[in-house]
Amino acid sequence: MPRALLPADAGDGAMPSPLLKRDGELELLERLDCMVRSIVELRKEVEELRNSLQHLAVEIVGEVRTHLEETQRVTRRRRIPFPRERSDSTGSSSIYFTASSGNINTDDGESEGGYTTANAESDYDRESERESEEGEDDVSCDTVRAVRRDSLDLVPEDETPLVLDSLLEEGLGQLLEQADRLHSGDEQDKREGFQLLLNNKLAYAGQQEFLWRLARAHSDMWELTEDAEERRSYASGGKEELELAWQKWDQSAECHQWFAILCGQVSEYESIPKRIQAGYVFKEHIDKAIALKPQDPQLYYLLGRWCYQVAHLGWLEKRTVSALFEAPPTATVQDALQNFLRVEELSPGFSKAGRVYIAKCYKDLGNASAAVLWMDLASELQGNTKEDVESQRELEEMRSVWEE
Repeated sequence: MPRALLPADAGDGAMPSPLLKRDGELELLERLDCMVRSIVELRKEVEELRNSLQHLAVEIVGEVRTHLEETQRVTRRRRIPFPRERSDSTGSSSIYFTASSGNINTDDGESEGGYTTANAESDYDRESERESEEGEDDVSCDTVRAVRRDSLDLVPEDETPLVLDSLLEEGLGQLLEQADRLHSGDEQDKREGFQLLLNNKLAYAGQQEFLWRLARAHSDMWELTEDAEERRSYASGGKEELELAWQKWDQSAECHQWFAILCGQVSEYESIPKRIQAGYVFKEHIDKAIALKPQDPQLYYLLGRWCYQVAHLGWLEKRTVSALFEAPPTATVQDALQNFLRVEELSPGFSKAGRVYIAKCYKDLGNASAAVLWMDLASELQGNTKEDVESQRELEEMRSVWEE
């Protein structure tokens, strides 16, 4: 036992206090726990920094390359009025070769086809100008080559100025494929997909396909999280990602769909009036998404859910709607049933939850045989999501009530 755990005035024969021993162990464990948490957080920060630096390097290389090429174009434009020897080949690949179909007038005088005359200045001036241009071009090319070598050969020397954009587009395509695959996986896959998209936001935040997937990942995290504040934060963050996107890309069904879903998720933590207002927004964007993508079963499932909830509004909610809105939302159980049946028509066995809702609709409408049939059909499907797990619980409750 270290002497530090003994009282200062204790003699050599003093024994350590059990209380001091326990306190020391607890303090040591707390320090070790704090150190482990710090290491985990540091590792995450290093990974995020690494991803950010990679995207920043790509952006810097692109900006430098664009600046150098723009400088070259400006320099060459200043030299265009000077006479140059006419090329004998109409298939020349030189950027100085022009064969315009209209009349071009310059101070040095050009022919009708746009070719500069060869006798506007002396041979000595022409030769000097050529040597000067070749020297400047060599310097510019050497500079561009150096930048490309420093950028890990992201843009080979023989590529066009659009190669970097092509590489970014190819990287985006691979990123989106990976994000879709992770979204279809288990909880751990969805968490990884969310972090993957978050790490690449700097590079692709202006891309439509990237943004709605990032919003979808926020919705996934909302479903996976139990803490109310975290759920609200994820839903609000995803909604903000699409706040302006759906206006910019009004013809994107996915932007409308996920904006509607996130509005609904955010409204769960709002007052009754705000929830009702969110219901209007939800219905508006789902309708737009269906108009743009009429064969998507997910959209009809969402619309069916909305109709079913509106048809089952409570007394207080109905009174609030009547007091605040001139045209309250209206929907019936029959409307909900038609949408859920449309889901099955487009994609049989689309979800366990969808079939449970069909059984509930038939039960509400008094069709017991059809309700039992769809309960049996719902039991045949495996539950893959938290919603399906909840649907299985509802299904068991319905069976127990039915047997009684």
